[in-house]
Amino acid sequence: MLSRLSRRKAVAVCALPVLALLATAVFAPLPFSVAQPGITANVLGENKGAPVITISGAPARRTTGQLRMTTIEATGPDARVSLGDVVDGWFRTDRAVMPRDAVYPSGNNVQEIERHNTEQMKQSQDAATRAALRYLNLGDKDVRVTLKLADVGGPSAGLLFTLGIIDKLRGDGSGGDLTGGRTIAGTGTIDTAGTVGAVGGVALKTQAARRDGASVFLVPRAECSDAKAELPKGLRLVPVNTLNGAVDALVALEKGKGSVPSC
Repeated sequence: MLSRLSRRKAVAVCALPVLALLATAVFAPLPFSVAQPGITANVLGENKGAPVITISGAPARRTTGQLRMTTIEATGPDARVSLGDVVDGWFRTDRAVMPRDAVYPSGNNVQEIERHNTEQMKQSQDAATRAALRYLNLGDKDVRVTLKLADVGGPSAGLLFTLGIIDKLRGDGSGGDLTGGRTIAGTGTIDTAGTVGAVGGVALKTQAARRDGASVFLVPRAECSDAKAELPKGLRLVPVNTLNGAVDALVALEKGKGSVPSC
């Protein structure tokens, strides 16, 4: 049997490798990214001195209110994220720890990721334009829409681009603004048929929206539970599945009539 002193020495000797492993785990890079609320941009206004939406071939309305697309910011694909960063992110409402592959599905090369995000943004803008003109029964040969948003990539602004085009061309259909003068934010992909798709990161995007003055947030219905998890006070969630549903909800909000869906 070991003496008490010997046992203490044995415990101390055994503890050294354990402490070394813990220290390695704390500081070793892990396959995660840490995300936080990013910028928002009013698609009805200007971004870096240039209009986000430019229309030719048809008269564009002067609009009030704002339609703000939302983003998240994440550590880069080559950033070192340690166990300490992960634990810190779990206990903060303004941070989220996400698998790196979920944030950067196109790989770890920065140039490839930027190219992929730019392509997704272009596809999203094309789909948004087609969906809006289809909704308005207008042809793309008669009306030309140019969308420009600097330093933002990916497809998640599709719904807001579409609503912005509709607001500038038609508004609510009776001369009023879709926004009703409010600051409305949201997220969601769009296809040419007007189907709204999920995007991820909505709990952080709602925080960015409220920070920048939004009172209403359009969210893909499939992401209601995520959006409600850390919902900022004073921000109303409006779930949508389709472009028609999103427009109907905004018109109901503006007119104070009709049903407005909720999560």
